[in-house]
Amino acid sequence: MLQEYFHIPDKIMVGKLNSLFTRTEKKWYYKMRLNHGKHAWPWWKCELNRKWANNSWRFRMENSFQSVIFNSEKDKPLTWFLKQKDRLSSLHPDMSDPMINMKILRKFGGELEHSIKWRCVEPCSTED
Repeated sequence: MLQEYFHIPDKIMVGKLNSLFTRTEKKWYYKMRLNHGKHAWPWWKCELNRKWANNSWRFRMENSFQSVIFNSEKDKPLTWFLKQKDRLSSLHPDMSDPMINMKILRKFGGELEHSIKWRCVEPCSTED
């Protein structure tokens, strides 16, 4: 997306990969660089799609989202919310923010969900 819209050169795109990745992704990136050497952005884009844009990855993301429920004793609300938002956004890039918010809100359950719904201003977004 960045290269197509902003015409960023290959060297800069590939150079940014190191700073974008964390933990497992960064280890994967270093291993790929070590095994395959330097390549242009189109090669990396193909490898990224092969690694993460597949049915297995989608299945894991959906299961992760469906299985997790907010626990106020162990989860920090903002961290938990943003993680769920990232999962939904990656699974459904065309989904609107209000729809994402409602899907995440259902994961709270019980009185907490009810309290949040009553305090939300009707078109609310995560930027407010």
